[in-house]
Amino acid sequence: MDRLTALHVFVTIVEQKSLSSAAEHLGMSRAKVSRYLAELESWMDVRLLHRTTRSLSLTTPGEETLEAARNLLALAGTLDGIRNQNTIQLKGQLRITASYSLIDSFLIDVIDDFVTMWPETSVDILSTDESVNIVESRIDLAIRITNDLEPNVVAKRLGECRSVICASPKYLEKHRGPQNVQELSQHNCLSYTYFGRSAWVFDGPNGAESVPIQGNISANLSEILLSATLRGNGISQQPFPTVQPLIERGELIQLLPEWQPKILSVYAIYATRKQVTPLQRAFIDFLTDSMKSSSYWQS
Repeated sequence: MDRLTALHVFVTIVEQKSLSSAAEHLGMSRAKVSRYLAELESWMDVRLLHRTTRSLSLTTPGEETLEAARNLLALAGTLDGIRNQNTIQLKGQLRITASYSLIDSFLIDVIDDFVTMWPETSVDILSTDESVNIVESRIDLAIRITNDLEPNVVAKRLGECRSVICASPKYLEKHRGPQNVQELSQHNCLSYTYFGRSAWVFDGPNGAESVPIQGNISANLSEILLSATLRGNGISQQPFPTVQPLIERGELIQLLPEWQPKILSVYAIYATRKQVTPLQRAFIDFLTDSMKSSSYWQS
């Protein structure tokens, strides 16, 4: 989460008196405005607004935050003016590759904020769950979720990706949900082709546990497994940022919350340290700050 952007969104919501009006004023979708507000409240661990279908009003912490936000935004505007007078304007195109789930749950918002800040830049996105040769494919930056980096790559760790075990209400109507991770071996587990196809690893109440799994569907894209899970085909392991909205709406049920699936790291990968362009460096720094500010991608 870009906290300055989140504060700007919060102030705009208050001034426009609704999320929809704020979204129109900012040129954002209502869902994105709502996400910024939720992330800000999560980071501050307080509710900032009382919201009903017809009205919106500030809580006491919200009133204090509004005043501080306006002061911070005014200061940021002053600093931006100083920076713009003394820095080279970024321009050009970046080619980035990442999985669709990571793009949809996080990267697209970061990219939108970056190109808004630097209007003479653009980003070309290659969505794939497979590793690609970034030199041969002319990729400037690969964002990967993995614990097994290829040798001789240059990588910067950005954060971590937590997963959850989940199933749909439709599946659980027909099958008794597992009471512990070892019971997963008795269920139809939908697996990822490149990770955990025959066993899932957990950190549970008694330490690390490896559970053999089997199922009738595997796929190289997490979106395929998510679609199959929503249809009631079985149980799958999904990135938490992707499925949290589905869990909140009751479309998926999180299973075995006392057991944490193996946590993976998120890396920015590029070809060489010696030829990093100012545009690459600026985006890597922007991405690093955004991921550090998000509760989804940190411990």
